[in-house]
Amino acid sequence: MDVNNDLRKERKSASFDSEKLTEILYNGKQMVRRRRFLQNLIFQDKYIKSFTPWWNRGREEHYDIAVKKSVYLNKLVQDLNITNNVEQFYIREAAACQENNPLGLHQVMFIPTIEKQGTKEQIAKYVEPAKKFKILGTYAQTELGHGTFIRGLETTATYDAATEEFVVNSPTISSMKYWPGSMGKTCNYVILMAQLYTKGKCHGIHAFVVQIRSLKDHTPMPGVSVGDIGNKLGYEGMDNGYLMFNNYRVPRDAMLMRYAKVEKDGTYLPPHNAKVAYGSMVFIRALITGDCARSLAQACVITTRYSAVRRQTEIRPGGEEPQVIDYQTQQEKIFPLLAAAYAFLFTGNMMVQEYNRINADMEKGRFDEMQVLHALAAGLKAFSSETTSNGIDKLRMACGGHGYSHASGIPKIWANITPACTYEGENTVMYLQCARYLVKQYAQAASGHTLVGFMSYLNNPVKQRSSLNDSLNMVDLIEAYEHTAARLIKVAATRMQILMKSGMSMEEARNKSAVPMVYAAKAHCQAFVVKMFNSVVNRRGMDPAVSRALQTLCKLYAVYGINQRLGEFVQDGFLNGQQAGLIQNKTLTLFAEIRPDAVALVDAFDYPDEILQSCIGRYDGNVYEALYEYAKMSPLNKQDVQDSYYTTLRPLMKGELTFDVPTAKL
Repeated sequence: MDVNNDLRKERKSASFDSEKLTEILYNGKQMVRRRRFLQNLIFQDKYIKSFTPWWNRGREEHYDIAVKKSVYLNKLVQDLNITNNVEQFYIREAAACQENNPLGLHQVMFIPTIEKQGTKEQIAKYVEPAKKFKILGTYAQTELGHGTFIRGLETTATYDAATEEFVVNSPTISSMKYWPGSMGKTCNYVILMAQLYTKGKCHGIHAFVVQIRSLKDHTPMPGVSVGDIGNKLGYEGMDNGYLMFNNYRVPRDAMLMRYAKVEKDGTYLPPHNAKVAYGSMVFIRALITGDCARSLAQACVITTRYSAVRRQTEIRPGGEEPQVIDYQTQQEKIFPLLAAAYAFLFTGNMMVQEYNRINADMEKGRFDEMQVLHALAAGLKAFSSETTSNGIDKLRMACGGHGYSHASGIPKIWANITPACTYEGENTVMYLQCARYLVKQYAQAASGHTLVGFMSYLNNPVKQRSSLNDSLNMVDLIEAYEHTAARLIKVAATRMQILMKSGMSMEEARNKSAVPMVYAAKAHCQAFVVKMFNSVVNRRGMDPAVSRALQTLCKLYAVYGINQRLGEFVQDGFLNGQQAGLIQNKTLTLFAEIRPDAVALVDAFDYPDEILQSCIGRYDGNVYEALYEYAKMSPLNKQDVQDSYYTTLRPLMKGELTFDVPTAKL
């Protein structure tokens, strides 16, 4: 490969072997080899290679190709007998990175929800045909008027004991299901979240398996109105839809009844634990941190490589133009986000492991850790998606004008991850859900209870001053994060208590304390990520050079986070001005330490050009040749002279232009 000289030098001068770091990220040498083998199967696949480039597609073609790829890849993994979810992900990532999968929600929401909340009979009835793609489903919760506030959903399912059926209705325009993916044109079944009514009483939100399209010709069922909601900022290949019901009847066993039940006579039997219905949502939120990490990592790869290749503006008159990455201001844009990408990757892996462990306990009827996981998943979902959305846009701008072009690949990455700030729970509400749990935990700690796990920091004795010195060791930095998080939780909890003592209801007091609660949740989440990152980079058995590079990144993540929220750390005097100065200076020092390893750190993510699809993030660094080839492929270049020249421009230049506009009649 003819590699750009600057990139060749960057890789040669790195302090560690990027391949060894790749092996840490993907669980060992064997898994790295397996991942690359699966990716290469896709890169060489003639069917996948036959599609037009994503940047030259219209909306209908985006959707059509997304459906074809989804179906083909599902068949491929079955033919290859690939049952491991991670390996299946590697195949889909290689075939359609940052593209949409119209069958994705069928597999990660529709089927798992039935498996978790359905009876054995319902699982046999729906899951087996769903796994064979005899029926296609999605998850219909969000409505036109309500999204994150699930209790406010308006769709109704009223039980009719005479016929042993539920009558499903969308009583208002705002009750229309709106936004669920795959609902517009793809699926014929939905998991419908609706208010359950029996014997004249509402029992709250329950899940129903509802057919919405014919299995013969895919037309909407009588009493069902369904369609696509139209063009969006991104997600061109996903058919987000709307759905309304008019006295639509479904059988009694359409309600998922593993936990809550409705007897034939309409008697309602509630679940032993009301939180069991949230299992699917917690699972998706647990996955989002990893999704954000991968998107942020890809944008970091592109921006870092381009910054190493791009040379701009001589520092000394007549001197050589330096690499853009040598500018400290460029390092400030990239390196903290590179550190965040690593932090979120490790945290995302932990979240999936924790979900699997706690979900196994739930299957055995033990729900004691569900609340902990729900709060953590909500907070980290918001924190990681907010950081990633803002961060990728910052990286886009760090690429100058080329970052605005689809040729860079960054707009596509950003447009497909930024919806994570609102789907599966709007971020502010997610922070508040996390904060409500934190306030309860604070009350437990204040009353003398010993907290366990990560929340145990609320039991720590309150220190008045940090012992942080110029060594800036991670123990002291973590202590600063935990101290600040505990203080902000106390501020929010105390404010609520004062307002309630003044006669305000809990709900009103919570609303009047919402901003401090969000601050507390963000502080808690970042403290968690810092501690998790530190625990990973200090594992035993790691290659010493790799360990040093990761420890430097981890320290940058910690000190840069304090710099961003410096007021919160110094407000109570825990950090003083001198210590703040040490942290600010250390941030700049860490930029210089990371600089020689920057390209190796992004190479370690191991994203081939076929996945990045970026002219400026190419492994070989030949960005200008790639940009020229991209420009020549523009659909406007199929003709040297456009029709608009003859219809509009030439008449304009000749002074012969007229507009055929109907004359308005008075």
